[in-house]
Amino acid sequence: MWSETSLCNRIWLLPGALRLIVAPLTTTVLLCACQPQAEAPAPEIRPVRTVTVAKHAIGETVTYTGRIEAENEARLSFRISGRMIERSVNVGDRVTAGQMLAKLEPQDELNALRAAEASLAGARAQFAEAKSNFERQQTLLARDVASRAQFERAEQTMETARAQLNTAEVQVKLANDRVGDTELKADAPGIVTATDAEGGEVVQAGQLIIRVARQDGRDAVFDVPAQLLRSAPSDPVITVSLTDDATVTATGRVREVSPQADPVTRTFKVKVGLTDPPAAMRLGSTVAGRMQLDTEPVAEVPASALTKSDRQPAVWIVDSNTLTVSLRNVNIARHNPATVAISEGLDAGDIVVTAGTQALHPGQKVRLLGLQR
Repeated sequence: MWSETSLCNRIWLLPGALRLIVAPLTTTVLLCACQPQAEAPAPEIRPVRTVTVAKHAIGETVTYTGRIEAENEARLSFRISGRMIERSVNVGDRVTAGQMLAKLEPQDELNALRAAEASLAGARAQFAEAKSNFERQQTLLARDVASRAQFERAEQTMETARAQLNTAEVQVKLANDRVGDTELKADAPGIVTATDAEGGEVVQAGQLIIRVARQDGRDAVFDVPAQLLRSAPSDPVITVSLTDDATVTATGRVREVSPQADPVTRTFKVKVGLTDPPAAMRLGSTVAGRMQLDTEPVAEVPASALTKSDRQPAVWIVDSNTLTVSLRNVNIARHNPATVAISEGLDAGDIVVTAGTQALHPGQKVRLLGLQR
């Protein structure tokens, strides 16, 4: 580069007219070159509001409506077919063990019993005669008066009569049982929950006649979707309360889950065995069951902190040492209009920007307006 003196000497060597034009320009250039260069503006420090992350466990409570049923329900039916002439109980009646609930016309069974008893009487008489003859032949054989063949025939006749007697006794027992089968009795104390036949009907063996809820326990029964079954804890405690009186409560655990879903509702029947249910929780009562799902540690931040990075949820994190910001992707567990619960991406102690995020860029310095915890 030319020095200032060299440049001036060269200007004076120019022709007069040209020297008059160049000289003022040169002076301007020299004056500009002598002035100090302006400094670059300092980067903007943006004020932001922040919160410090603190994790805590949260769990969702789900509620379903169900009904109270007996833990054990007897489905009573006759063992034989016939015409039902009497049903002595109705829905809601309390019954005791051994109480007769319904009765079939017993005439055919009574006739069969009489015939069996007559056969038994004849068999007893034949056996008595055969036994007497056997004993006589046994005495004669001992005196060498009767032959061995006569004795053996008498013995065989007696054994045949004994077998016929045994058969007759069995037939009488079976006939007695059939007479007893014309009466339908409660096998345990309970409450009648349903009747499925009326007097005068001809019913078949095994046909459901009466349902009795036994008094040895009560269940709360709910229809539950498969999604809840998958997310439920392994052995949850269920809180059950009456829908019309929330102060009547009981607790229980899942006792049974139906293996197949209902073909229409696609829900599974879940039975919750209740522990010491109150008397007010009667059979058929409508109840609400509440269950706490598994808890997970999450960080709750204001919804205003949420933004996006690569189309994924993200938040701005402040480096406490440099007071610069960076974007971090997060996973959202659940959210509401005011707050967002973040399950992954934040650690306890992280500083998250909650206000002033619109013009931030990675690496930008910030000034904390008020650190909230």
